Amino acid sequence: MADAPRIDIYEARYPFPGVMTAGQPTPAQMKAAVEAGYRLLINLRGHGEVDVDEAPGRAESLGATYVHIPVDGPSGVTVENARRLAEALADADARPAMVYCGSSNRVGALFALKARFLDGASVDEALEQGRAAGLLGLEGYVRQLLQG
Repeated sequence: MADAPRIDIYEARYPFPGVMTAGQPTPAQMKAAVEAGYRLLINLRGHGEVDVDEAPGRAESLGATYVHIPVDGPSGVTVENARRLAEALADADARPAMVYCGSSNRVGALFALKARFLDGASVDEALEQGRAAGLLGLEGYVRQLLQG
């Protein structure tokens, strides 16, 4: 599995081998990420958010694989979406991968759910993984989901 090269993107974090989590990349940052070796771009922004309609074509033109998992606010923070994220990341040859939303908060939320419900982590371990991936403002909501 390839390492995740460091890229200057809002809220960029490198919580797992071969994975960068981030806020919304600009077109130039997306291009820089692909040029640095990122093969998979996973967008968690909801329908109608900034750049959602343009991102698939941009990723394709750059030669990257693009996956859209719409997480429309807290209602999109679900185990099913965490499962979709895990499936998208399952192929180690698709890495390094960049997973992003507006601020990386939803990214961290899904990684926390993935850790708890798919990987068997404790609530505290899942929250720690979520925070490492960008979980901030949704932490209280995610904690309730993890404990439920």
